[in-house]
Amino acid sequence: MRLYLLPVSTRRTLLYCHRTNVSATDKQTLMDKVQARAAKLWSNWEEKDKGWQKTIVNYGNSALKRIPYEEWGLKSVPPLSSRRQTEEMEGINKVEVVYPRNLIPTDKVSGVLQKLGTEREALHRQRLIWCCIGMPITAPFALVPVIPNIPFFYLVYRAWSHWRALKGGKHIQFLLEKKLLSLTPSPILDEVYAKQPLPLPSSAEPTVEGEAEQHENIHPHGKADPNPEGETMLLCQANGKKMTQALDLPQLEVELERAIWQVEEAIKKQSAEEAQKLEAAATAEKGAKEEKRPDEKPPR
Repeated sequence: MRLYLLPVSTRRTLLYCHRTNVSATDKQTLMDKVQARAAKLWSNWEEKDKGWQKTIVNYGNSALKRIPYEEWGLKSVPPLSSRRQTEEMEGINKVEVVYPRNLIPTDKVSGVLQKLGTEREALHRQRLIWCCIGMPITAPFALVPVIPNIPFFYLVYRAWSHWRALKGGKHIQFLLEKKLLSLTPSPILDEVYAKQPLPLPSSAEPTVEGEAEQHENIHPHGKADPNPEGETMLLCQANGKKMTQALDLPQLEVELERAIWQVEEAIKKQSAEEAQKLEAAATAEKGAKEEKRPDEKPPR
């Protein structure tokens, strides 16, 4: 398999796993069959012009779009089975890490992967437990005729999603621990990032006082962050599409589109919050000055 590290902003990076050497004759697991059947059913519902199936699909797609891109990235990493572990240890399945060297120095790649593989582990474990608790509670909704038990199936999906994210993170940690990664800087990625001016037109206003940088190594074009006190977008939707075309990975387009949209929304929200804080501070300061102003003497 091949891992891609794609900086979306100066603080956030998308992890994506592309499974190589997948033969059509490989035996499908039960989980693979269930996923294929669910995808086919969802596709059939999307083709409906109207009705409750179309309504569910519309709300469902909106909900799926809001699932954090970090979770989707970890889900793209396959679980570490005994067979895969043996093949990776013996070097049969080489694991490459493709990244833009101008944005992520080689000596920082392992640190970025370690952070992406572990920072959400506790969250996924907690959410998985809550989904498992909620499933028996929503099971009685199956008694409602005609309409399927949507709450139950949603919790089942989210439980599976968190489980896959946990397994993907564990796989990343295994590769780092056993030093089974082959670092491959990509001139293609460097070229895509270098051909866009910064800050991007699609970027929201940078934050004034944001949280500590997620990845200290990420700097546009290898230079200092043009907004050291804020966050700058490194990819827009158009450039994300160019990247998938340059890499010949059409399946990556959906992942990048979702990640770029979520990061833009996060920056806009944080910028709005910071603007409100500054406005409130300015108002409070103005009020304090007016209270301290001496009373004017009445004219004689």
